[in-house]
Amino acid sequence: MRLPQARLDQVLDRFHQVEARMGAASDGAEIVRLSKEHAELKPVADAVQALARARAEVEDLKVMASDPEMAAMAADELEALNARLPELEREVALLLAPRDADENASAVLEVRAGTGGDEAALFAGDLFRMYSRYASTRGWRVELDSATEGEAGGYKEIIATVTGEGVFGRLKFESGVHRVQRVPATETQGRIHTSAATVAVLPEVEDVEIEIRDQDIRIDTFRASGSGGQHVNKTDSAVRITHLPTGIVVTSSEKSQHVNRDKAMRNLRVRLYDMQRQAKDAARSDARKSQVGSGDRSERIRTYNFPQGRVTDHRIGLTLHSLPQILEGDIDPLLNALIAEDQAARLADLEAEFS
Repeated sequence: MRLPQARLDQVLDRFHQVEARMGAASDGAEIVRLSKEHAELKPVADAVQALARARAEVEDLKVMASDPEMAAMAADELEALNARLPELEREVALLLAPRDADENASAVLEVRAGTGGDEAALFAGDLFRMYSRYASTRGWRVELDSATEGEAGGYKEIIATVTGEGVFGRLKFESGVHRVQRVPATETQGRIHTSAATVAVLPEVEDVEIEIRDQDIRIDTFRASGSGGQHVNKTDSAVRITHLPTGIVVTSSEKSQHVNRDKAMRNLRVRLYDMQRQAKDAARSDARKSQVGSGDRSERIRTYNFPQGRVTDHRIGLTLHSLPQILEGDIDPLLNALIAEDQAARLADLEAEFS
């Protein structure tokens, strides 16, 4: 993709304007806003400048190539630089392409048992363990918000906050229906059963203003049960908040009622913000329905087939024969492929903009 010079100059001009303004600003709020914009623009500006230097060097080498004494050396350097230019341009293009504003946010991870009874709850437990192990390898912190155990183990529902740099950007494509095909431990005939669990990954954004009026919520306290409940609560300290206009219900089951109220209110803001995101995603999908980023949580996105030891992501047609490793948290091969597909779609949008 040949990026227009005018667009590259626009990025550098804005970066230099922000830098100059940062040196003169005295208002605290403006300094915070400029610092944030500077941090976002700097990698783009650095990549644009690297590309500009490479393009200028190409022109210099072309001039050198016309000199008989320098022609051979210039030709070698020019060949190497021309081979490197497409990658530099792709790097800049990806930075310029429309991206998710919540890419670097932490996230709320929700896993719920779907069809399949006890086996679905066990599978939900397997998925949560998979994500927890993956989070550990990335240095992210997983904090349990609430959980309801299944009768035979696993979870009917488990909700946790995953805190770290870029959590949402890497996990957002996990939202959807995950299907498992295996012989349950309770199956005496050796028959393969198909069960499902749903996963939702919601961005947790600190500085988003979501107005929640007191008259729009109902707060109840209760004694929780199951993990995070009977092992934690000895009094009616668990909190349930119902948002009356939307019907959204959130809970928290720590020891402290005060902590639970704060956690539940935070999670309510996350869900209300996510509703706004979904509305915007739906509007964008009218123009272009991405295979990966549709955000439809009722969509079956992946199958984990135990008899054949394979995992298939249906959105991109990727099958990996490494199910044990994946369930142990080695999900980067899946995530990297999904992110690459999304990047290709974003680059296609940018190319259409320039054409």
